[in-house]
Amino acid sequence: MPCLSTLRASARPPARLVHAVGSRHHHQQSRRVSGGNGYGLLRVSGSPLSTPPVSFALRAATSDAPSESGTFEYQAETSRLMDLIVNSLYSNKDIFLRELVSNASDALDKMRFYSVTDASALGDTPDLEIKIKADPENRTLTITDTGIGMSREQLQENLGTIARSGTAKFSEMLKEQQASGEDSSNLIGRFGVGFYSSFLVADRVTVRTKSNDDGTQWKWESEVGSTSFTINADESDEKLGRGTQITLHLKEDAAVYAEATKLGELLKTYSEFISFPIKLWSSKTEPMSIVDDEETKKAKDDALAELIKEREEKKAKGEEVPDDLPSLDDVDVQDVMKTEYETKWDYAVQNQNQPIWTRSKSDVTKEEYNQFFKTTFREFLDPLAHNHFSVEGTIEFKGLIYVPGMAPFDQQDAMGGNRLKNIKLFVRRVFISDEFDSDLVPRYLNFIKGVVDSNDLPLNVSREILQESRIVRVIRKQLVRKTLDMLKEIAGRESSDDYATFWESFGKNIKLGVIEDSDNRDDLAQLLRFASSKSDGGALRSLSEYVADMKEGQKAIYYLAADSTEAAKKMPFLEKLVKDGYEVLYLTEPIDEVAVTNLVKFDEKDLVDVSKEDLGLETSEEEKAKEEETAKEFKPFTDWLAEVYGAKVEKVVVSNRLADTPCVLVTSKFGWSANMERIMKAQAMGDARAMEYMRGKRIMEINPESAVMQQLKQKFEQNKDDEVARRMADVCFDTALLTSGFDLEDPMEFATNVYKLMGEDGGSAPSSEAVEPEVV
Repeated sequence: MPCLSTLRASARPPARLVHAVGSRHHHQQSRRVSGGNGYGLLRVSGSPLSTPPVSFALRAATSDAPSESGTFEYQAETSRLMDLIVNSLYSNKDIFLRELVSNASDALDKMRFYSVTDASALGDTPDLEIKIKADPENRTLTITDTGIGMSREQLQENLGTIARSGTAKFSEMLKEQQASGEDSSNLIGRFGVGFYSSFLVADRVTVRTKSNDDGTQWKWESEVGSTSFTINADESDEKLGRGTQITLHLKEDAAVYAEATKLGELLKTYSEFISFPIKLWSSKTEPMSIVDDEETKKAKDDALAELIKEREEKKAKGEEVPDDLPSLDDVDVQDVMKTEYETKWDYAVQNQNQPIWTRSKSDVTKEEYNQFFKTTFREFLDPLAHNHFSVEGTIEFKGLIYVPGMAPFDQQDAMGGNRLKNIKLFVRRVFISDEFDSDLVPRYLNFIKGVVDSNDLPLNVSREILQESRIVRVIRKQLVRKTLDMLKEIAGRESSDDYATFWESFGKNIKLGVIEDSDNRDDLAQLLRFASSKSDGGALRSLSEYVADMKEGQKAIYYLAADSTEAAKKMPFLEKLVKDGYEVLYLTEPIDEVAVTNLVKFDEKDLVDVSKEDLGLETSEEEKAKEEETAKEFKPFTDWLAEVYGAKVEKVVVSNRLADTPCVLVTSKFGWSANMERIMKAQAMGDARAMEYMRGKRIMEINPESAVMQQLKQKFEQNKDDEVARRMADVCFDTALLTSGFDLEDPMEFATNVYKLMGEDGGSAPSSEAVEPEVV
């Protein structure tokens, strides 16, 4: 491996340098230190810096790079690219400043690296900084850095060609986005067109640059629509010393970029966390205290009048007073001051805030974390928790994520796929986008807010790159893990209030995660909370708490889905279970049953719906014998009921779950429950065929100890063809539908049967004849 001094001596400054418009691959940190294709990589004081690329995909018009000045033709691909930018990408011009500032930051990085091995390289320009100055009158914008600069050959090579990204892919993506109606300007910065984005706002660009390796200061210039550019020795009086200065001669419709206010906003948005100071020429109004001559004279006149009055009074009393009249010289009055405001123009640093996520956790207070959260994401409540972390290894990135203190008002839209812009993606402190939430976190965690700063992603990142990137997959996996750790920490706090707040706002998200994220389903299950038959005062219970309190010998976790907790408590499925001391979880939201169905098991315990057949309750041999005897005794009766109901039920059996209710309808194990059937019926785009297929087969369970069932059994035994008995059986079925959570199939038939049973003969229809009132 070459030493630093050898590398410094043998390698010319990196080809991209400050303003190369080629691919920014030199930022990739997974390269070897020397040799081979790609870029050698060294890290000095935590800064990734690279040696030059071995080759370029495209060359300038003059490959042997002569040293004389002159006019040069753009490489053909570059000319096409400029034409695309100027004619097709007018909608988002703001991006140009981010690109140019990022290039300047790269140049400063290189200079800082070289200064480590050769302190004299800084020369008379020791400050590494970026200066930006706008001139509204002349409609120009100037960006100056004190970075490494470029020689004449590098100017021709870097600003006359483009790198491997080319324009073929760029043009293809442009056409696709325009055809789909998307904002095509988002392609800027993603295909190695950083420098050329200048032509979005400028009709002429002038570049002055001075490198330590070249004794001459050079000037590069080109115009929109031109197929050539000029390189000449810079004869101007302004000497850079070292670095590069880009002057944009703005178009008429881009005059806003000559305003300091607009530039300040863009720097705040995209470049706030660049590690080098960015100084913007801007005005500042300062107060000044000056003497108020008018008020001072008035004060002195008043004081003189008062002095004359005092002397007159003394003279009237016979006291001795001077013969001379007092003058202003005899009055001792302080000058009256007033405040005036003066506008001063000077360079002001725009990025004084160090990115909080790059600082050590021990150096950041809780108040600073909370303030960053509120300021960055426009929140007014403190977050419930935060996680500040750094991932190192073959892939490196830093992150700071938060759990908000309340759900956003547009949370429902986010569940539908709308982007919330909660995750801000940075690449080496340069803000890239906040529209990649769905690529960085799964849908169920879209409430998480934070920043991710990658050292490995390229600045020219796009959604297509993210979707195919192994780096993004690693980042996504780590974000999920760090988020779940944060949520577990909230759940484990001594006070349950914080987690109750979280669950109220984001409980549905966790349930959605159980459905969609099979890899983390077990961890998410520990975060679930439900009301239960043992809840005190509406408190929610976790599955872990349920398992810890299970009866001895209990092998399953029991749950019941209903519209509300109150409705669940009154359902007949619970009668025997609750009486025998079993706990039943209440699933009261539409998503609950789907989540629990996907969970299947928790802590090796099956989750069992008590509204379905075969609860599998533990019973003694004596109880089993009694149940078998009862089933045998009621066999003719249950067979008759099955005959009466026909296709309405799969079978009729004696129940072991009822205590008071005469009968209940349960569903088969592998079909929808009554609650799910109700939910699916309410879907606007429901599929009737799928519903018929998924609907659970209904099984009638009767309570042999119920007086209603015993009376109906007696009528059956007396005459199985008795119309009243059949009508009573029909009413029992319909009431079971209602109490079990199903919808009545024929409400009118149910009402008719009830009315008939209310008749005087217990079966005849009530008379419709009018009854004459008796007059007393």
